Amino acid sequence: MTDISILVGSVYGGALMTARSIKQALDSDGYSVSVLENPVLEDITLNAAPLLVCTSTTGQGEVPGNLLPFYVALREQLPQQPGRPFGVIVLGDSSYGDTFCGAGELMEEALYETAARKVGDTLCIDALETQEPENEALPWAREWASSALT
Repeated sequence: MTDISILVGSVYGGALMTARSIKQALDSDGYSVSVLENPVLEDITLNAAPLLVCTSTTGQGEVPGNLLPFYVALREQLPQQPGRPFGVIVLGDSSYGDTFCGAGELMEEALYETAARKVGDTLCIDALETQEPENEALPWAREWASSALT
């Protein structure tokens, strides 16, 4: 069984519901998935599980409050994760223009700085187009998991 850690950043619960749906689907596919609602650096430094960031975007393209301490610690301490696979699913609202899905970009940059290896393209889910983000996220996550673990 292969472990996957989902780092969640959620404001109103959409990203958390999406992460839980992904966990349920991937668990049924034979993976062992952990959903980390308030991740800390030790969640990634004590294991080598592939990381999936599932976050919404707040304010002017910022990381949600529950994920912010992890993000700040990651940027300040830069625990090296050479080659560790990661992927990003980000929920946003395209009416915000340039800051659309900004939290995903911030998390991606921070993980790149640790030498982690991005697998696949970032999945940006627009709230103006999608009422149920898990419907878009599930097929993407299954493909990502398959690619991240090969």
